[in-house]
Amino acid sequence: MLIRALFPRRCPICDKAIMEEEYICPGCAVRIRPIHGEKCIKCGKSIPHGDNCICYDCSRKIHYYDRGFAIFEYGDVKQSLYRFKYNGRAEYAAFYALAAVKEYGEILKDLGLSAIIPVPIHRTRLNKRGYNQAEELGRELSKLIGVPCISDYLIRRKATKPLKLLDEEERINNLKKAFITRSNGVKLKSVIVVDDIYTTGATVDSIAEVLRGDGVEKIYYLAVAIGKGL
Repeated sequence: MLIRALFPRRCPICDKAIMEEEYICPGCAVRIRPIHGEKCIKCGKSIPHGDNCICYDCSRKIHYYDRGFAIFEYGDVKQSLYRFKYNGRAEYAAFYALAAVKEYGEILKDLGLSAIIPVPIHRTRLNKRGYNQAEELGRELSKLIGVPCISDYLIRRKATKPLKLLDEEERINNLKKAFITRSNGVKLKSVIVVDDIYTTGATVDSIAEVLRGDGVEKIYYLAVAIGKGL
Protein backbone atom coordinates (compact mmCIF):
# COMPACT_ATOMS: atom_id res chain seq x y z
CA MET A 1 0.00 0.00 0.00
CA LEU A 2 2.87 2.36 0.80
CA ILE A 3 4.40 1.73 -2.62
CA ARG A 4 1.09 2.52 -4.32
CA ALA A 5 0.76 5.68 -2.25
CA LEU A 6 4.20 6.81 -3.35
CA PHE A 7 3.85 5.53 -6.92
CA PRO A 8 0.13 5.49 -7.80
CA ARG A 9 -1.30 3.98 -10.94
CA ARG A 10 -1.37 6.55 -13.77
CA CYS A 11 -4.01 7.19 -16.39
CA PRO A 12 -2.48 6.00 -19.67
CA ILE A 13 -3.90 8.96 -21.55
CA CYS A 14 -3.37 12.03 -19.34
CA ASP A 15 -0.88 10.47 -16.86
CA LYS A 16 -2.76 11.74 -13.80
CA ALA A 17 -2.91 9.54 -10.70
CA ILE A 18 -5.93 7.23 -10.65
CA MET A 19 -7.48 4.76 -8.22
CA GLU A 20 -5.86 1.33 -7.92
CA GLU A 21 -8.87 -0.43 -9.46
CA GLU A 22 -9.01 1.93 -12.46
CA TYR A 23 -7.23 1.56 -15.77
CA ILE A 24 -8.07 5.04 -17.08
CA CYS A 25 -9.45 8.21 -15.49
CA PRO A 26 -13.20 8.92 -15.98
CA GLY A 27 -12.55 11.99 -18.12
CA CYS A 28 -10.28 10.20 -20.57
CA ALA A 29 -12.57 7.17 -20.63
CA VAL A 30 -15.27 9.41 -22.11
CA ARG A 31 -12.95 11.29 -24.45
CA ILE A 32 -10.84 8.48 -25.93
CA ARG A 33 -12.61 5.94 -28.09
CA PRO A 34 -11.34 3.07 -30.28
CA ILE A 35 -11.43 3.46 -34.06
CA HIS A 36 -15.03 3.31 -35.22
CA GLY A 37 -16.84 3.19 -38.53
CA GLU A 38 -15.54 1.58 -41.70
CA LYS A 39 -12.06 0.04 -41.54
CA CYS A 40 -9.66 -1.27 -44.15
CA ILE A 41 -10.06 -5.05 -44.22
CA LYS A 42 -6.29 -5.45 -44.57
CA CYS A 43 -4.56 -3.05 -42.18
CA GLY A 44 -7.46 -1.84 -40.03
CA LYS A 45 -7.17 1.90 -40.71
CA SER A 46 -10.38 3.91 -40.67
CA ILE A 47 -11.49 4.78 -44.18
CA PRO A 48 -13.75 7.74 -45.02
CA HIS A 49 -16.11 6.08 -47.49
CA GLY A 50 -18.23 3.06 -46.71
CA ASP A 51 -18.09 1.79 -50.30
CA ASN A 52 -14.35 1.12 -49.99
CA CYS A 53 -13.18 -2.06 -48.33
CA ILE A 54 -9.46 -1.35 -48.51
CA CYS A 55 -7.46 1.83 -47.89
CA TYR A 56 -5.37 3.59 -50.52
CA ASP A 57 -2.06 2.44 -49.02
CA CYS A 58 -3.04 -1.23 -49.01
CA SER A 59 -4.47 -1.01 -52.55
CA ARG A 60 -1.07 -0.16 -53.99
CA LYS A 61 1.18 -2.66 -52.21
CA ILE A 62 1.37 -6.32 -51.30
CA HIS A 63 1.51 -7.08 -47.59
CA TYR A 64 3.00 -10.31 -46.27
CA TYR A 65 0.65 -10.47 -43.29
CA ASP A 66 -2.95 -11.67 -43.52
CA ARG A 67 -4.83 -9.02 -41.56
CA GLY A 68 -4.18 -6.24 -39.08
CA PHE A 69 -6.04 -4.76 -36.13
CA ALA A 70 -5.48 -1.38 -34.50
CA ILE A 71 -7.18 0.02 -31.42
CA PHE A 72 -6.83 3.82 -31.59
CA GLU A 73 -6.04 6.47 -34.13
CA TYR A 74 -2.49 7.69 -33.57
CA GLY A 75 -3.39 11.34 -33.03
CA ASP A 76 -5.59 10.45 -30.07
CA VAL A 77 -2.88 8.58 -28.14
CA LYS A 78 0.35 10.10 -29.46
CA GLN A 79 1.54 11.48 -26.11
CA SER A 80 0.44 8.35 -24.29
CA LEU A 81 2.53 6.16 -26.58
CA TYR A 82 5.54 8.44 -26.20
CA ARG A 83 5.44 7.99 -22.42
CA PHE A 84 4.83 4.25 -22.83
CA LYS A 85 7.86 3.91 -25.06
CA TYR A 86 10.36 6.39 -23.69
CA ASN A 87 9.29 7.57 -20.22
CA GLY A 88 9.09 4.31 -18.34
CA ARG A 89 5.32 3.93 -18.36
CA ALA A 90 5.38 0.20 -19.08
CA GLU A 91 2.26 -0.20 -16.93
CA TYR A 92 0.19 1.41 -19.71
CA ALA A 93 0.33 -1.98 -21.44
CA ALA A 94 -2.43 -3.30 -19.16
CA PHE A 95 -4.86 -0.66 -20.43
CA TYR A 96 -3.92 -1.15 -24.07
CA ALA A 97 -4.37 -4.92 -23.82
CA LEU A 98 -7.75 -4.53 -22.12
CA ALA A 99 -8.86 -2.09 -24.82
CA ALA A 100 -7.74 -4.58 -27.49
CA VAL A 101 -9.79 -7.37 -25.96
CA LYS A 102 -12.86 -5.17 -25.56
CA GLU A 103 -12.65 -4.20 -29.22
CA TYR A 104 -11.43 -7.43 -30.84
CA GLY A 105 -11.76 -10.19 -28.21
CA GLU A 106 -14.16 -12.41 -30.14
CA ILE A 107 -12.23 -11.98 -33.38
CA LEU A 108 -8.93 -12.83 -31.72
CA LYS A 109 -10.50 -15.93 -30.20
CA ASP A 110 -11.65 -17.11 -33.63
CA LEU A 111 -8.20 -16.76 -35.21
CA GLY A 112 -6.91 -19.94 -33.59
CA LEU A 113 -3.68 -18.27 -32.49
CA SER A 114 -0.68 -20.37 -31.53
CA ALA A 115 1.31 -17.47 -30.10
CA ILE A 116 1.68 -13.75 -29.58
CA ILE A 117 4.94 -12.43 -31.07
CA PRO A 118 6.13 -8.99 -29.86
CA VAL A 119 8.14 -6.92 -32.33
CA PRO A 120 11.67 -7.20 -30.91
CA ILE A 121 13.99 -4.25 -30.33
CA HIS A 122 17.76 -4.36 -30.66
CA ARG A 123 19.74 -5.07 -27.50
CA THR A 124 21.30 -1.59 -27.52
CA ARG A 125 17.87 0.04 -27.33
CA LEU A 126 16.69 -2.52 -24.80
CA ASN A 127 19.63 -1.70 -22.55
CA LYS A 128 18.94 2.01 -22.86
CA ARG A 129 15.16 1.82 -22.45
CA GLY A 130 15.03 -0.99 -19.90
CA TYR A 131 12.13 -2.85 -21.53
CA ASN A 132 10.49 -3.57 -24.86
CA GLN A 133 7.10 -1.89 -24.99
CA ALA A 134 5.78 -4.46 -27.50
CA GLU A 135 6.75 -7.28 -25.14
CA GLU A 136 4.94 -5.57 -22.26
CA LEU A 137 1.82 -5.36 -24.44
CA GLY A 138 2.19 -8.98 -25.53
CA ARG A 139 2.44 -10.23 -21.96
CA GLU A 140 -0.66 -8.34 -20.86
CA LEU A 141 -2.60 -9.54 -23.89
CA SER A 142 -1.51 -13.11 -23.16
CA LYS A 143 -3.04 -12.92 -19.68
CA LEU A 144 -6.38 -11.86 -21.12
CA ILE A 145 -6.76 -14.22 -24.08
CA GLY A 146 -4.80 -17.25 -22.86
CA VAL A 147 -2.39 -17.36 -25.81
CA PRO A 148 1.33 -17.66 -24.98
CA CYS A 149 3.55 -14.66 -25.60
CA ILE A 150 6.85 -15.88 -27.05
CA SER A 151 9.19 -12.92 -26.73
CA ASP A 152 12.35 -14.72 -27.88
CA TYR A 153 10.97 -16.31 -31.06
CA LEU A 154 12.19 -13.33 -33.10
CA ILE A 155 15.53 -11.57 -32.76
CA ARG A 156 16.35 -8.12 -34.06
CA ARG A 157 19.94 -8.60 -35.13
CA LYS A 158 20.31 -5.21 -36.79
CA ALA A 159 20.18 -1.85 -35.03
CA THR A 160 17.91 -0.14 -37.55
CA LYS A 161 17.47 3.59 -37.88
CA PRO A 162 14.30 5.16 -36.40
CA LEU A 163 11.62 4.66 -39.05
CA LYS A 164 10.05 8.07 -38.47
CA LEU A 165 13.13 9.61 -40.09
CA LEU A 166 12.83 7.55 -43.30
CA ASP A 167 10.59 7.49 -46.35
CA GLU A 168 8.84 4.30 -47.46
CA GLU A 169 11.65 2.94 -49.66
CA GLU A 170 14.27 3.75 -47.02
CA ARG A 171 12.19 1.92 -44.39
CA ILE A 172 12.10 -1.22 -46.50
CA ASN A 173 15.86 -1.16 -47.12
CA ASN A 174 16.51 -0.33 -43.48
CA LEU A 175 14.65 -3.47 -42.36
CA LYS A 176 16.22 -5.93 -44.81
CA LYS A 177 17.71 -8.86 -42.88
CA ALA A 178 16.88 -7.10 -39.61
CA PHE A 179 15.01 -10.07 -38.11
CA ILE A 180 15.72 -13.77 -37.69
CA THR A 181 13.83 -16.50 -35.89
CA ARG A 182 15.07 -18.58 -32.98
CA SER A 183 12.27 -21.12 -32.99
CA ASN A 184 14.22 -23.93 -31.27
CA GLY A 185 12.03 -26.50 -32.98
CA VAL A 186 8.77 -24.76 -32.07
CA LYS A 187 6.34 -24.86 -34.99
CA LEU A 188 3.64 -22.20 -35.06
CA LYS A 189 0.66 -22.18 -37.43
CA SER A 190 -1.03 -18.89 -36.59
CA VAL A 191 0.50 -15.90 -34.80
CA ILE A 192 -0.30 -12.30 -34.02
CA VAL A 193 2.55 -9.79 -34.07
CA VAL A 194 2.08 -6.96 -31.57
CA ASP A 195 3.57 -3.47 -31.56
CA ASP A 196 2.76 0.03 -30.37
CA ILE A 197 2.36 1.81 -33.72
CA TYR A 198 1.60 0.80 -37.30
CA THR A 199 2.62 3.32 -39.95
CA THR A 200 3.43 1.98 -43.43
CA GLY A 201 3.54 -1.67 -42.41
CA ALA A 202 7.22 -2.04 -43.31
CA THR A 203 8.16 -3.56 -39.96
CA VAL A 204 5.26 -6.03 -39.89
CA ASP A 205 5.90 -7.04 -43.50
CA SER A 206 9.58 -7.62 -42.81
CA ILE A 207 8.70 -9.81 -39.84
CA ALA A 208 5.92 -11.62 -41.69
CA GLU A 209 8.28 -12.50 -44.52
CA VAL A 210 10.68 -14.09 -42.03
CA LEU A 211 7.84 -15.94 -40.27
CA ARG A 212 6.54 -17.29 -43.58
CA GLY A 213 9.98 -18.69 -44.23
CA ASP A 214 9.83 -20.43 -40.87
CA GLY A 215 6.59 -22.17 -41.79
CA VAL A 216 4.02 -19.93 -40.09
CA GLU A 217 0.79 -20.17 -42.11
CA LYS A 218 -1.31 -17.30 -40.76
CA ILE A 219 0.16 -13.97 -39.62
CA TYR A 220 -1.87 -11.17 -38.08
CA TYR A 221 -0.84 -8.02 -36.27
CA LEU A 222 -2.23 -5.89 -33.49
CA ALA A 223 -1.11 -2.30 -32.92
CA VAL A 224 -2.14 0.15 -30.24
CA ALA A 225 -2.35 2.96 -32.80
CA ILE A 226 -2.52 3.58 -36.52
CA GLY A 227 -2.92 6.59 -38.80
CA LYS A 228 -6.00 7.47 -40.81
CA GLY A 229 -6.59 5.81 -44.16
CA LEU A 230 -7.55 7.38 -47.48
